[in-house]
Amino acid sequence: MFKDLFYILVFPGFAFLSLFALAAEFYDRKLYARLQNRVGPPWFQPLADFIKLCAKEDVIPEAANQNIFKVMPVFVLASVVTASFYIPLWNNTALLSFNGDVIVVLYLLTIPTLGFFVGGWYSSSLFARLGSVRTITQLFTYEVPLFMGILASALLADTWSLSELVSFYSQHGWLWLCNFVGFAVCLLALLGKLEKTPFDIPEAETEIVAGSFTEYSGRLLAFLRLSTDIEMIVGSALLAAVFLPFSFNLGPGLGFILFISKVMFIVSLLSLARTVAARLRLDQMITFCWKILTPLALLQVFINLILKAKLIR
Repeated sequence: MFKDLFYILVFPGFAFLSLFALAAEFYDRKLYARLQNRVGPPWFQPLADFIKLCAKEDVIPEAANQNIFKVMPVFVLASVVTASFYIPLWNNTALLSFNGDVIVVLYLLTIPTLGFFVGGWYSSSLFARLGSVRTITQLFTYEVPLFMGILASALLADTWSLSELVSFYSQHGWLWLCNFVGFAVCLLALLGKLEKTPFDIPEAETEIVAGSFTEYSGRLLAFLRLSTDIEMIVGSALLAAVFLPFSFNLGPGLGFILFISKVMFIVSLLSLARTVAARLRLDQMITFCWKILTPLALLQVFINLILKAKLIR
């Protein structure tokens, strides 16, 4: 029992993910600033922002559904933390693993978007509801190419287990290079899931304030922001496990350092992508995802089907 609580609350659970997420937020903001020739925030800024928000009062709109308004941040945070338990860290085996956990992780990473929509919608604010509608609309655009890109890799490995998928590509050297198209598709889809530029349409700062989070404040807003940071870590870890599966049998220490390096590499790519792109309109994002990303993801599926047929022979 105590061992399970340690896994959930300390490592690789809530405490570790929170610290790693805050560090990754600093790195993302700092790199983003330097790429734009700005100074960027000090190293303690994400932690200071979190503490400041936790010290403030939770203001709940009078017309809001208070129960749903309060429970959504906790619900979202729980889903992203749970998803991390199925992703391998320092070796090829995750803390929890079974055949089908790829689908479970993708499902758990869908819950935050639904939580943002429900929380914003029931806050009764016009701006929050508009942001929520945009959030749920985006969900139906990036999820298809993201799922297809991830599942194409699993199709070639002939498994729906992340741990077995990593083991397969670790044993078959060059095959993971064949998933480059899927990696590019999933990287862009992850930008949409995290609602970062050029897909920050639900917030669109100058248009609808803070999107679904407009009416949130205090600890509730702190948990929502922390959830998005953890979602970035878990999403990047998922891409690292699927598309950068090499571990080299380095042992727990060096293997964990390699895991951190791969996640931060993907965070760097996300920062670079949002630096060079301008915000899209919602119709432009829908067109981009359905006419470009989805066909590319489908191409990756066909490539992997052909490779799998040759491997069987």
